[in-house]
Order: sequence, then C-alpha cells, then structure tokens
Amino acid sequence: MDFTKTQAMLLLLCGITLPFATAGRSFTVDYKNDCFLKDGEPFRYISGSIHYNRVPRVYWKDRLLKMYMAGLNAIQTYIPWNFHEPAPGLYDFKGDRDLVSFLQLCQDLGLLVILRPGPYICGEWDMGGLPSWLLKNKDIVLRSSDPDYIRAVDKWMGKVLPMIKPFLYQNGGPIITVQVENEYGSYFACDYNYLRHLAKLFRSHLGEQVVLFTTDGAGKSFLKCGALEDVYATVDFGPGGNVTAAFEAQRYAEPHGPLVNSEFYTGWLDHWGKPHSVIRTAVVVKSLNEILEMGANVNLYMFIGGTNFAYWNGANTPYFPQPTSYDYDALLTEAGDLTEKYFAVRDVIKMYKKIPDGILPPSTPKFAYGTVEMKKLRTVAESLDILSFSGPVKSLYPLTFDELNQAFGFMLYRTTLPVDCPRPTPLSSPLNGVHDRAYVTIDGVAAGILERDKAISINVTGRAGSSLDVLVENMGRVNFGKHINDFKGLVSNLTLGADTLTNWVVYSLSIDEAVRDGLIWEAGAHQDNDATPSLTPPPAALSQPAFYGGSFQIPDGIPDLPQDTYIHFPNWRKGQVWINGFNLGRFWPSRGPQVTLFVPAHVLSTNSVNNITILELEAAPSPPLPCVVEFTDTPIINATIRPMVPYTRERPNLL
Repeated sequence: MDFTKTQAMLLLLCGITLPFATAGRSFTVDYKNDCFLKDGEPFRYISGSIHYNRVPRVYWKDRLLKMYMAGLNAIQTYIPWNFHEPAPGLYDFKGDRDLVSFLQLCQDLGLLVILRPGPYICGEWDMGGLPSWLLKNKDIVLRSSDPDYIRAVDKWMGKVLPMIKPFLYQNGGPIITVQVENEYGSYFACDYNYLRHLAKLFRSHLGEQVVLFTTDGAGKSFLKCGALEDVYATVDFGPGGNVTAAFEAQRYAEPHGPLVNSEFYTGWLDHWGKPHSVIRTAVVVKSLNEILEMGANVNLYMFIGGTNFAYWNGANTPYFPQPTSYDYDALLTEAGDLTEKYFAVRDVIKMYKKIPDGILPPSTPKFAYGTVEMKKLRTVAESLDILSFSGPVKSLYPLTFDELNQAFGFMLYRTTLPVDCPRPTPLSSPLNGVHDRAYVTIDGVAAGILERDKAISINVTGRAGSSLDVLVENMGRVNFGKHINDFKGLVSNLTLGADTLTNWVVYSLSIDEAVRDGLIWEAGAHQDNDATPSLTPPPAALSQPAFYGGSFQIPDGIPDLPQDTYIHFPNWRKGQVWINGFNLGRFWPSRGPQVTLFVPAHVLSTNSVNNITILELEAAPSPPLPCVVEFTDTPIINATIRPMVPYTRERPNLL
C-alpha cells in the first residue's frame, strides 16, 4: 500500500500510529558527545524565528522559503494562547490562526521546527500570550501554581498539545524540540512546582521521547529559577558580547550536551517614543560566526519580525507600548523583503553548511496608490448606539475592561461634573490608574489627555452637571516582568480636585465589529453636535475622538495588482486604521518612530472600492492642510524623534 505524506499525516491526526512512517526517526540529546542526535547521527541546527501570528497566511510560504534558501534547517515559532482562545473554551484555529497548516507547510518545505507553546511566551505580544480573561480573577498569580491558573493552563494544553503531537519528529513530523514556559528565570515567582507541573503535563500529552527545553538569559541568576531537571536548559544572548562566557552560563545548568543559543538577537524591539532599534550587520555576523565556529546550535531571533496587526502589541515597564511594526531590524523586513543583513548572514552560514540550490524568492513588489481624501463621519460620542452592542452599564465607580469581558480596544466612561469649576481644576488619576491613555471631553469639547506613567492630571473647567466623557484606550498589555497582570481601563478612581468622581455610565465598545459590518459608514456623514459648549477651551490642535472615511479604486490596466503598499498619515496625530474591515493597527506618527503602516496586498480588492476607516483620537488634519492619507511604496519606521525616558528591559549585550 503506497501512502503519501499527507495521507500519513491525516492518519496521525486521527490518533493512528504508522510504524513504517516513523521507523528510525529519533531526535535526542547526546550528553557524551555534547550534541544532538538526529536519527542516531550528530546534528546541529541553524534556525530562525518566525511568528506565524505576525505574518499573513498568504505569505507564510514566501517567508519560509526565504529562510530555507538562507541555509536554515529549522525554524522556531511561538504558539500565543490568547491568539487561539479569545474566550474560555472558544477556540480559533482558522485562517491566519491555522497552526496545523503552518506546521504542515514547514514539513513540506523541509524545515524542522523548534516549538514554543508557552503557556507564557513574552515575544513582545499582548500579555506575553496569556489571555486577558484570566484576570477575571483579580487575585490570580500568573505563571505560578495558583490553582485557578493551573486549571486554565491544563485545559488549554489539553487542547493544543494533542494537535501538535502528530507533528513531533518521532511521529513523522518536523518538530524536534518543545520549550516549556519561557525565560522563567526572569520572573519573580521562581515556582519550581509550577515548572515541574508543566513538564509533567507536556510529557503526558507528547510522550517521553520528545526533547523538552527551557530558555533563559545567559546568566547563572536566570538559570537558577529557569532550569529544571530532565528538561534541557538553553540560553539566549545577542551579538557583541563574549560568546564563550555566555555559553559558560549554560554549562552551569548543563555540564554536558549541545551548546544552544535559543535567541540570538539579530535586532531589537521598538517602543513608541523611542528611536528605532538597529544592530549593525557587521556585529551580527561576527558573533554568529563565533557561535557556529564553536559547533553550537543557534536560533536567529528574529529572522523575520512581521506586524502587530490590530491590538496585538505588548508593552514594557515603566509603561512603554510597542508599535504596530515588529520589523526588529531583522534579516527580512516587516514586509518580507531581502536585506543586506540577510545576504551577510547567509554568507556566514555558507561557511558551515551547503546552501540549497534553487531560485531565491525576490522581495514582493510594492505599489504607491497615491492620496485618498478622508471625510469626517461621526464622533465616538455620537456613535455609541452603534458601537456599544451590550449597552451602557451603570456603576458607582469605574469598571475595568476585564470586568466587562472586553479584551482590546476602547471603552467610554461617562459621568457629570459634581461642582462648578470656573477656574482650572485638576482632573486626576492619583493612583496612576489610567490604563493606558484617556481622551477627556467636557460637553463634547476636548479637554486633554491622561496617560499612564506620563500624565496623571490635567486642568479642566466646567459647570456642575456638565457631561464628562473619558474614552480609554488599551495600548497593549505588559508582556515581560512582574506586571503582566495588566488590567485595562480606569483601574482606579478619578478625582476632580479633592472629590472622587462617582456614578459612572460605562460603554464597552465593539468598534471592530461595527467597522467590519459597515455600521459607521451607514450612519452617515458627521453632523455638528449641538451640545452646550463647555467653559473649557480645547487644547491647541486637540479635538474629540472621531471616525473618518475614504475610498479608492485600484486602477484598471495595470498588471499584477493589488500589491503590497504602506499607508502614510500626513498631519494626523494618533489612532487606529482599518481597510475593508481589516484592522491594520495603531498609527502614532506624532510620537514615532513608526510613521507608515504595512498594508499586505490580500486586504485590498481589485473588484470593488476599497474603504478606509480611521479612528483619530487627537486631531485630524484641518484646513488649510488637506485631510488625506497617502499610499506609498516606501516604509518609514525609523523617523527621527526626541528620546524619552528609557524602560527597564535593555539589550542583553552592549554593542
């Protein structure tokens, strides 16, 4: 009987083992000879990180082929829990979330897989991949033996681990190693029972043969709480440092076995308000050559960064959220384009293994579609009837996103001024409880912005009974460190002068659904608000949050369209943008460093009009400036900006 690879995989998915398909396949650690053994032979992997959750499915093959043609024999990827279980027991593995198809594609292309299923992944991803619905229990201790946390982890792993079992190398698939947790030695809990529970859980679902590993910073202090008996300990470190010393830290936990750098940093992450991170190619190739010369295994983090579409970016503390682009100054750009660093690294790899023959896929073409006029549709306050599907909720004190079962986006809080404020009076969040940015209006007039860790008080004026609206934006949950239990919204009370504000009406906003269903456009063009004006004059160039819309047609007669493009926001301030209902992400050119957003071709249409919807939170361009967006073929993610206060997680090595 002649089975194809696909047929064999289908049988494995049904739980049927095929001895003839897996005979002789093994992947183990050889402690005697300090290496991995693949099918009984010494093996060294040269891998690169790609996050399928940051790359549109239509481009998975293109990016993986470019990795393969660089000489890699493996890729590394995370499985973000919150990407697949948006609500307890509600699972999504379709489309861009089709994990099984991604693993199968790796198999088909001849790439092995180093899998990092968490449950915590960090990865500059919202809440480090943990679902925010865990925070319904306010006292939960994440990444610990807390029974509520363990119960949720067990259920999730009981779903996802059986899905990946058929793809283990010994079962005929591409997965050679599986990580348990992630950089646990950097977390405050240091709960060995938690790690032991995870290891036992992984073994129960995946079997005794799979090579489990941990990853921690290249320091004994990290490995002390991150390493675990019978789980192979690896380290991560970037270029420019002492490679020998870094691996000596691994030898502290693993006296014998293969040397492994699970995250060799080819670039670094960005934050809004800080310069774009760049690591020089010469520094990367020098350290990579040293690693390979030692016979060590290495994973290039990132090989391609990709994009934090929608609201998926994370943040660090003090609170610095990451931008929409996760370009990472990697070997392939955010859009998958080949770089000088790509070819330089490939030349290093050529010194140690044969590069595959064949044609290297080129960078995808980009097209500048030009400018599109944008018109004001409605303010957020005017749109509550179509944005708040669940309706208003009354509460004495503010409720958080988490209490109202909202994971991402925006929430509007409404109350009235309890007293006359003829003179400027502080409206404050004394406990720094605005998570993360609040746009304040009084009687429909913009009054100012409160921002976590940066602006906890503004001065307002107004009459007793004036309507006070506070639109709060979740800018992304903390993904690293002890503050990952990151509640959103107004997480503590606001005060007006010495008075605590009470009697709130809270609107949970389903903006993505309203945009996708065309409700904002159907509501019609903007009508001026007739509300009584406040005594508070709006700050310069600040207006209340509002939606804007525009359309464009891709021209006829031009072959090979649509193509990728970038959207530029001349003279816009900050907001969110959708094209044809697809949430591209946040824009914030007034703070930078990212100015343009990547628009993958698959969200555009050549058969119908393309609709752009923008939620501008601060101020749209106004006369004499044109109110337009521009589609360009050139990205700007490294605009020169004024440096801000540094955050706590710096590069692992000085360059």
